[in-house]
Amino acid sequence: MADTNGTRSGKGAGELTQLREEISGVDEELVALLNRRAALSREVGRLKSNSRDTVFQPFREKEVLREILDKNPGHMPEEHLRAVYREILSSSRSLQRRQSVVYLGPEGTFSYFAGLHYLGRSADYRPKAVLEDVFRNVRQGEADLGIIPLENSLQGTVGQSLDLFLRYEVFIQAEIFCKISHSLLAAGQSLSDIRVVHSHPQALQQCTSWLSAQLPQAEVVPAESTAAAAERVEGKSGEAAIAHPALAERFDLNVLQTGIEDLPENWTRFLIIGPKMPPPGNRDKTSLLFTLTDKPGSLAGMLNRLAEEEVNMKKLESRPMRGERWQYVFFSDVECDLTLDRYDRLLRSLRDNCHNLRILGSYPNGPYLDLVRQRV
Repeated sequence: MADTNGTRSGKGAGELTQLREEISGVDEELVALLNRRAALSREVGRLKSNSRDTVFQPFREKEVLREILDKNPGHMPEEHLRAVYREILSSSRSLQRRQSVVYLGPEGTFSYFAGLHYLGRSADYRPKAVLEDVFRNVRQGEADLGIIPLENSLQGTVGQSLDLFLRYEVFIQAEIFCKISHSLLAAGQSLSDIRVVHSHPQALQQCTSWLSAQLPQAEVVPAESTAAAAERVEGKSGEAAIAHPALAERFDLNVLQTGIEDLPENWTRFLIIGPKMPPPGNRDKTSLLFTLTDKPGSLAGMLNRLAEEEVNMKKLESRPMRGERWQYVFFSDVECDLTLDRYDRLLRSLRDNCHNLRILGSYPNGPYLDLVRQRV
């Protein structure tokens, strides 16, 4: 028996060695192919620099990824393949031209993680102290792209983002839907020791029931962001932050509790904005800002025109216009690419019915990502 076991063990070791050698060979092929792809990306970048085409083209990237996934025989899980190609595409963009991406900081906010999940690690991420700085930097050309929160499935629209679209001429390039899950982070290890809880007001509101049940005596203190809250409690006993669990390691904190949001289906829609209108093409969605003439039926007339063309409206929200009493501006999403020639007649009709109409961008439907389960 000993000889038999020894033979089997030797045979297994030989097979393992052979498999490792095959993997090494495949790795060599992969490196060669990735370098070939990188060379092609640099050449694409050279051509784009001459034509001034944008580097980030989300609809083209979506088509590439769809083709890749369709060709996947199934040995590699789709989620893994998506993660690999996220970084390949990120590297490709960076090789064409280095991209700066601004977001509401500091590093570690949900806006930051949304960017990493969608744009990959090869971009140059720059945190901004306030949301207006994100819009301003993109509009002035100091950043190539910006990441902004637009709406939450529980709290509704981020009004400040809509207001800033009115003040800055920027354009939507893409959207991302991110599942938000909150964790309680602290320097200590006991929930009973917590006397103060810090976080962004939206996060605090999304965890109201949990805080009332588990920490009814704790003082709740708003912070500029969830990441700022985590940084604020670093090394402090008796204080905790509601934030992304990945921040625990960064600030030497313990994760006392995960999934403390009151409702599990907590999603935030983020937009990626740029200084120019995306190039024309068959996109999935168009966002509009418009004001209406002050006469009966003006809004109904606009809705009827969309219905006549069988265009579905996904979102319609009004906001007060700054400096104009009792005047409102509307933000809308429609399920079509209004920049296509076949919608010229419809677009002219909509403009005739509006006091002002501005297209914010046409872009592909965004992916749904879990910011906690899918670690970056």
